Amino acid sequence: MLQTSGKSVLQGKGEIGFAEFVALMAVMMGLTAISVDIMLPALGEIGDALRVEEPNERQLIITYYLFGFALGQIVFGPLSDRWGRKRPLTLGLAIYALADIAAMLAPTAEVMFIARAAQGFGAAAPRVIALAIIRDRYAGREMAQVMSFVMMVFVVVPILAPLLGQGIAQLILWRGLFGVLLVVAVLLLAWASLRLPETSGREASARVGLLAAGRMVATTRQTIGYAVAFGFLFGVLLSYITSSEQIFVELYRLGDAFPLVFAGIASVMVAAAFVNARLVVRFGMRRVSHYALLAFLGVCAAMALAGWPAKPPLTLFCLFVAASFFCFGLIGPNFNALAMEPMGKIAGTASSFIGFYTTAAGALFAWIIGQSFNGSVRPLVIGFTGLALAGLVAVLVTERGKLAQGNPIASPR
Repeated sequence: MLQTSGKSVLQGKGEIGFAEFVALMAVMMGLTAISVDIMLPALGEIGDALRVEEPNERQLIITYYLFGFALGQIVFGPLSDRWGRKRPLTLGLAIYALADIAAMLAPTAEVMFIARAAQGFGAAAPRVIALAIIRDRYAGREMAQVMSFVMMVFVVVPILAPLLGQGIAQLILWRGLFGVLLVVAVLLLAWASLRLPETSGREASARVGLLAAGRMVATTRQTIGYAVAFGFLFGVLLSYITSSEQIFVELYRLGDAFPLVFAGIASVMVAAAFVNARLVVRFGMRRVSHYALLAFLGVCAAMALAGWPAKPPLTLFCLFVAASFFCFGLIGPNFNALAMEPMGKIAGTASSFIGFYTTAAGALFAWIIGQSFNGSVRPLVIGFTGLALAGLVAVLVTERGKLAQGNPIASPR
């Protein structure tokens, strides 16, 4: 059943309304964002406390979480198709909470890395299930529009999380960050348990085995093509997140101003999500996302023409990143919607395969770029350019060399 703006997601008295649905989906998808971004101002303090000697290894607190997050999606997506959406969600949040406690008490870096991987594994459940629920209820351009509304709420997390993380770390030290994440997980579980209706068509999905579902994902040109493309673009976002603390604190010496600059750059994605919600219904997912990808490459080309400066003025670097992420805000929701559009019968499993690939690929690219940090922004800027080019190639292959054609949306299977 398709619903558009303002209407109840499910017809019936007392059911969750559109605004609450968008907010709940945003929090479910945003759990990983807050779990990552709240740590950024405290990475140095955590590294010192756990005796992480190599500065680049502090990034592993983020990287291990992301790899666990990628793996968890392969598990929770198929479970949500067979058990329904709510039971795997409860299981995932329970794992997240237990791992969070282990990270809070971690005596060594090794224990911290393992706990963070387990925490990411559990956090995969709300992310992959949120995307499946949205696909249960919406298709085509309406799905892309709902994803844009979700992104508007979701993007508030990286704006506020570093500020929150810095304040908590200063007041009650870095272990208090995990206490906040535990409270968030418990509140999310209560909210979803009380207000979220079951949306899975388990009878239909149960007839599709895991291998058959994987084959359906891998052989659907639109799905696999846009998943691969988004994997490259997601690497842009994750590489910036993993390197941002070193760039802004060590290179530009921002100190306590780092969360404010990080928040300012992240805020452009709120504007992008709002613009996308307006444009996608009128022009379609392909036109909006393809032109945004070309604009992103134009931004990267400007930095290339400037000679890949090692330390451009802070204002110039911030403008470059902000322009890149405005384009990303027009690309991400549409690439996700295009990948999921043909997968209505197996929304949970398809979401898990797509999420696993995009997260694992993005985390791998981010690790490569992050470990290349050499005291300059050059590795990050070159990484942005290479990943954007790779994303364009993937789209061209998927669309058989055509861009922004606005061809008909694939019908759900």
